[in-house]
Amino acid sequence: MTCNDNEENENNKENEKNNGPECVFRDFCDFCDVGTSREAPGSSPRSPVYSVLAVNPGSTSTKVARFVDEAESWSETIRHSSDELAPFGSVVEQFDFRLSTIQNLLKEHEEEKIDAVAGRGGIIDPLPGGTFRVDRLLVDRLKVGKPWDHASNLGGVLAEALASRWSVPAFIVDPVCVDEMMPEARIMGLPDLPKPSFSHALNIKATVRRAARDLNVPWNELRAVVAHMGGGVSIVAHRRGRIIDTSNGTDYGPFSPSRTGGLPVGALARLAFSGRYAKEELERKIVGQGGLLAYLGTSDVRQVRKMIEEGGEKAALVYRAMAWQIAKEIGAQSASMGEKVDAILLTGGIAYDSEFVRLVQERVQWIAPCLVYAGEDEMLALVQGALRVLKGEEEAQNYSDYAPKLHLE
Repeated sequence: MTCNDNEENENNKENEKNNGPECVFRDFCDFCDVGTSREAPGSSPRSPVYSVLAVNPGSTSTKVARFVDEAESWSETIRHSSDELAPFGSVVEQFDFRLSTIQNLLKEHEEEKIDAVAGRGGIIDPLPGGTFRVDRLLVDRLKVGKPWDHASNLGGVLAEALASRWSVPAFIVDPVCVDEMMPEARIMGLPDLPKPSFSHALNIKATVRRAARDLNVPWNELRAVVAHMGGGVSIVAHRRGRIIDTSNGTDYGPFSPSRTGGLPVGALARLAFSGRYAKEELERKIVGQGGLLAYLGTSDVRQVRKMIEEGGEKAALVYRAMAWQIAKEIGAQSASMGEKVDAILLTGGIAYDSEFVRLVQERVQWIAPCLVYAGEDEMLALVQGALRVLKGEEEAQNYSDYAPKLHLE
């Protein structure tokens, strides 16, 4: 998955945080109070206030933020130039360098209290959703860098190192490798190629929780199809607290700004053995050079909209096709749900594009009400996962309960 799907949303976040979701059935649906805040009568006294440091490593940056409960105290993005990263052969080799940049930043905040550190979860073994305690076994596994040598693998490693400074717990929350799929969803056309479960789980599950609050239902009772639409597209069936089926936009599902999504497998096999591309070149075409970029020379949806406004017929066709594919996958995931869908949740950076959202909604709104949660806030989602544990709302899980036998050599 890409690390910077939400960078285009930075200018919109402040407004988005204060707005409720947009409901296409606002004037005539059962969810007429969507987006309003309410406090349960007779609610218990306020729980203790906690301070959490969130760490989110991306391919060329490390985001660091401190929250007091769910209120952001400060946030910084540390940029890493290609020259700075060039000496490192793998992501894990960047650990000392990135840790030192964070420690330098924290010198400006020496007196601040920290109760826990939450790092972005890496791409490791299949895990259920939730908050995981970072221990030595999980740190060792993240350092392996398999199946992908991905920047997010440093999230838990950095969190554990930073937490030791204050002698507080470190956590990862809803990593990309969350796997809660039903058995039928794993079966593909060849036994050698089972369906993997990768998705933008952190934002997806945070969005489900947010929608459940807005709809005034327990989050683990909501039946929602969630479409995360950013640099990558993940569309999932989230049934009663679990992602029971998913498309990840890399191996299957809709194409996205820079990924191909599902491709004709026969033609892809012939292309792979045609001699035109080395393995690494073809992999880059599939993830990084596909989708909008392959057709239009840009992965920026805003630039595509500009092309359309200037009369670009090809841009308009490809733009509509991406919306069509996303709508079609929402329909497929609705079938995977196996029962009534309560809501369709549209999130991610592309959800800021009202015209794109309209194209998707007009094809799927007959299935269930559509709620729009534009953008994503991974830092807040990390903090919320840690807070649920600190406040006793959720029990931290242990990687050792799910880990296969590790072969670290």
